[in-house]
Amino acid sequence: MGTASSLASPAGGEVIEDTYGAGGGEACEIPVEVKPKARLLRSSFRRGGGAAGGGPGSLGRGAGGGGLLGASFRSTGSAAPELECAAAEYERLKKEYEIFRVSKHQELLAMGRREAKLDTENKRLRAELQALQKTYQKILREKESAVEAKYQAMERAATFEHDRDKVKRQFKIFRETKENEIQDLLRAKRDLESKLQRLQVQGIQVFDPGDSDSDDNRTDVTAAGTQCEYWSGGALGSEPSIGSMIQLQQSCRGPEFAHSSIDVEGPFANVNRDDWDVAVASLLQITPLFSHSLWSNTVRCYLIHTDETQPEMDLFLKDYSPKLKRMCETMGYFFHAVYFPVDTENQYLTVKKWEMEKSSLVVLFIHLTLPSPLLEDCEEAFLKNSEGKPRLIYHRVEDGKVDSDSVQQLIEQVSNLNKASKAKIIDHSGDPAEGAYQTYIYVEKIVKQDILGFESADPEAKDKASEDSAPEEDDFADVLWDIHDEQEQMEAFQGASASARELGFEKYYQRLNDLVAAPAPIPPLLVSGGPGSGKSLLLSKWIQSQQKSSPNTLILSHFVGRPMSASSESSLIIKRLTLKLMQHAWSVSALTLDPAKLLEEFPRWLEKLSARHQGSVIIIIDSIDRVQQVEKHMKWLIDPLPVNVRVIVSVNVETCPPAWRLWPTLHLDPLNPKDAKSIIVEECRSVDVTLSREQEKKLERHCRSAPTCNALYVTLFGKVVACAGRAGHLEKILHQCFQCQDTISLYRLILRSVQESLEDDPEKELMKQILCLVNVSHNGVGESELTELYPQVSWPVLTSVVHSLLRMGLLAYGCGLLKFQHFQAWEAVRLEYLQCPTMISSSRQKLINYFTLQLNQGRVTWRSADELPWLFQQQGSKQKLHDCLLNLFVSQNLYKRGHFAELLSYWQFAGKDKSAMAAEYFDSLKQYEKNCDGQESRTCLADLYETLGRFLKDLGLLSQAVVPLQRSLEIRETALDPDHPRVAQSLHQLAGVYVQWKKFGNAEQLYKQALEISENAHGPDHPHVARELEALATLYQKQNKYEQAEHFRKKSFKIRQKATKRKGNLCGFALLRRRALQLEELTLGKDTPDSARTLNELGVLYYLQNNLETADQFLKRSLEMRERVLGPDHPDCAQSLNNLAALCNEKKQYERAEELYERALDIRRRALAPDHPSLAYTVKHLAILYKKMISLLSSRAN
Repeated sequence: MGTASSLASPAGGEVIEDTYGAGGGEACEIPVEVKPKARLLRSSFRRGGGAAGGGPGSLGRGAGGGGLLGASFRSTGSAAPELECAAAEYERLKKEYEIFRVSKHQELLAMGRREAKLDTENKRLRAELQALQKTYQKILREKESAVEAKYQAMERAATFEHDRDKVKRQFKIFRETKENEIQDLLRAKRDLESKLQRLQVQGIQVFDPGDSDSDDNRTDVTAAGTQCEYWSGGALGSEPSIGSMIQLQQSCRGPEFAHSSIDVEGPFANVNRDDWDVAVASLLQITPLFSHSLWSNTVRCYLIHTDETQPEMDLFLKDYSPKLKRMCETMGYFFHAVYFPVDTENQYLTVKKWEMEKSSLVVLFIHLTLPSPLLEDCEEAFLKNSEGKPRLIYHRVEDGKVDSDSVQQLIEQVSNLNKASKAKIIDHSGDPAEGAYQTYIYVEKIVKQDILGFESADPEAKDKASEDSAPEEDDFADVLWDIHDEQEQMEAFQGASASARELGFEKYYQRLNDLVAAPAPIPPLLVSGGPGSGKSLLLSKWIQSQQKSSPNTLILSHFVGRPMSASSESSLIIKRLTLKLMQHAWSVSALTLDPAKLLEEFPRWLEKLSARHQGSVIIIIDSIDRVQQVEKHMKWLIDPLPVNVRVIVSVNVETCPPAWRLWPTLHLDPLNPKDAKSIIVEECRSVDVTLSREQEKKLERHCRSAPTCNALYVTLFGKVVACAGRAGHLEKILHQCFQCQDTISLYRLILRSVQESLEDDPEKELMKQILCLVNVSHNGVGESELTELYPQVSWPVLTSVVHSLLRMGLLAYGCGLLKFQHFQAWEAVRLEYLQCPTMISSSRQKLINYFTLQLNQGRVTWRSADELPWLFQQQGSKQKLHDCLLNLFVSQNLYKRGHFAELLSYWQFAGKDKSAMAAEYFDSLKQYEKNCDGQESRTCLADLYETLGRFLKDLGLLSQAVVPLQRSLEIRETALDPDHPRVAQSLHQLAGVYVQWKKFGNAEQLYKQALEISENAHGPDHPHVARELEALATLYQKQNKYEQAEHFRKKSFKIRQKATKRKGNLCGFALLRRRALQLEELTLGKDTPDSARTLNELGVLYYLQNNLETADQFLKRSLEMRERVLGPDHPDCAQSLNNLAALCNEKKQYERAEELYERALDIRRRALAPDHPSLAYTVKHLAILYKKMISLLSSRAN
């Protein structure tokens, strides 16, 4: 039987029969492995060859069964044809193989040639790619060079623009000066011509120089053979420029301009009702020396209680005092609940009286009895309340029990007081917890309405109003305003001018007055002197005199505190001055927050806004040398100033920039020894301390050097000696003072003497800790913060230490915080207590821990935002500063209060550029958004996104600013309502970005949407509508669509004019209302001419607001007070009579107006000269009144 490999069947499953064997076999199917054809042929060929050559041997092997190689099929005929076929097939396959091999070889050759060709192409492309890369690098370098050249060209253009503006200002001043000189020459020519005519009439011969043979080019005037004086063509005296004369004429428009006939010799002189905004601005400029409780950042609630009302007192302090504290904290104020134990020893009597005087509110808790030690305090607080501060009595009554005589008498006396005393009584007969709650309700109402001056007493209504209404910065369009900076400046001004002694400064006033009257151009006046020489005192006293003598003069002052404080930040100074100018000019233009642009644009703002003021503008910057990089940031001082602008700066003579030493300088000399001695002796006499003659001689010998005749040194010396005399240590302290040769050493002596005056070691350590904390802080430390930092210290001990430091001139209050009164005090504390770096770091760490704890509790106030980043920066902790800035509410607080430059400096210190800063804020906001649930949190999230967008816009990252502003818009549309006013605010901010991005079409669409929402939400005459109209006007003006721009700007102006009459002041109606309330409270005290003048000004203010009834009340009170104080025939009484007559004229009460005018006319005829303007003023308006009455009678007769 053959092998399976030889039995191949194409079908793979045929029946094979074996013919060899015994008699055949059974047919079956066997599986066969099929070989390829070539292999099969070769096998068949070998079998064929073997059969032919082997003969029977082959067959024998086949018969043996084991050696047979192949088997014949039953259908095969013979072996030869099979071999031929196989050979033919082999040849055919061989040829096919050769053909296949040749074709494949050719294909391989073709593929090789193609590979070589592709390799060549690849090399060529690589060469081209390298050439393109070189070209790209070249183009990139050319692009960078072009961009750099562009920036350089832009810088040159900006420099050219700045130089052009400078040249324009110089040319303007030159032109006005030359026009002024021409006018002077023409005037002199007319005078000479008239003089010549008079001389010719008198027969005096005048020789003409043209007819003379002499070369002397002069005119000799002779009479009676005598040679007279001649006029030579020298320099003529200059007068104010034409522009100044025009402004002067406008400011003195007189009654002819005024529609009303109000007469006032103050800030409202010749003001009509259409221009009453000027009156409001003038009212805000007047800064009388209020008592500290009236203009402060602190609400002090003084609590008096007895043993019987101890439960109410404890409940009020435990449950409701923290609520009042948080309420004031959210409004930007401090709240202090001041109280002393009932069994207080006599050592705190002075401190109690001092606390009561500076408190804003006094609350008395009484029941049946009133101990005699408290009776004096109650009489002082309730019956001798000369300033008319709010007072509250909680009286717990019980059925069947009768009050003591002292309680009944006190309540009866308080009840009989007039309404102006602002004293309220609560009679309560229930549980002490209910009584404490009722007291809290009254205190909250008094704080909001009477002390802070808010309209609504409902907290929810107030919050809703503040939320729905525009933010405070919206009053100045997109300008961010910090009220604390303004309060700090007002208190700095009041503190500087608080001295009752002039220290011989009257001799310097005339020099300052000459500067104001000098013709332009004139550089700034430099007031120089040593530290503590009295520069601040001189400037503040002169400002007061100017405000009284020149009410049309706008005075903008800024007092710089110690270096590195907020008041020494150059960008904040410039922004504040610009905003004050905008406030007085009633401009609502957007103001950039970029420090570099702000400093660059200030000269243009100054020129633009000063031109709108009808009078002079005086800018005063005290201690300007404490500003960081002052020469770089105050370059505008070197440029020519506008015609009506004068600048006065004070510097330390040792740190004055060299370039400024060429300016006109007013140097403050030290006091002479006699004046120094007299000031110290007078200070001692004021407290009944008398120096012996020998001591006075020693004192005069001591005050001979410049440091010992320094104004601050002499003032401190007097305080120390006076206090020592009252304590009985005069000789000892006087000897120690003689050892101090400068102000800092004297301050160090004061530190040691105050510390020795304290009774026990804990108080001494507390004093040291307080001074160290104030020294290392950014802007000071608050008393409420001290109570939380030292909870073991009682209020009497704390206030006793603070009182001693304040009394000796070491500390002072500023914006509700304890600060050093003078820079020398700060330096003395540093030398006395902080020489060791460990003490500095521990004090700084104590403040860091305190404010960090506030942040961890979710309390982000203006104090934590001011102090914590600055402390981290001073500590050098970049990572902690970085984490603090990523607290979104800290950054939001800084930005929304206008501390943009400060925020940027923090990020620069942390090592982050603008892009990195934006990315990190985005990441923090996304993380915060994941935890936001509820409408309130979503609204807060929208505010954060908007703040981030505005911040990025101010950074110039416009493309990145769009994303957060769009997100803020989306959140407000979903969380509030698509027509909510906050949605309009988001649209407005987003449109502002598109305007800067030059995408005017998108901006126009958004502005129109915001306008529609504002009109639907607030009405067509709301300031928010005016804001959108103003934005559209600016947008159209940028596109050169001047007609549309003018249309929208006129509409905006009309709305703002109407809103101004209603709202008062674009800086905030709350500020104006608060000032009016403070002025009213001032007039509740003693009758003085100043109080009568204030009442008159308030009457004029309300008259200009069309509040005639209130105006009538104040004008009548002014007249009554003037008649009592000055007498009925004083000219000031005529002024009040004139104003009352104008009011009656407005009310059409002509007969009453005639009577008042005649009384005013009679007084002025007797008191004034016949040609006095006030007399003519009254005669004119009386004539106008008669004309009205005649017209009225004629119309009735007809």
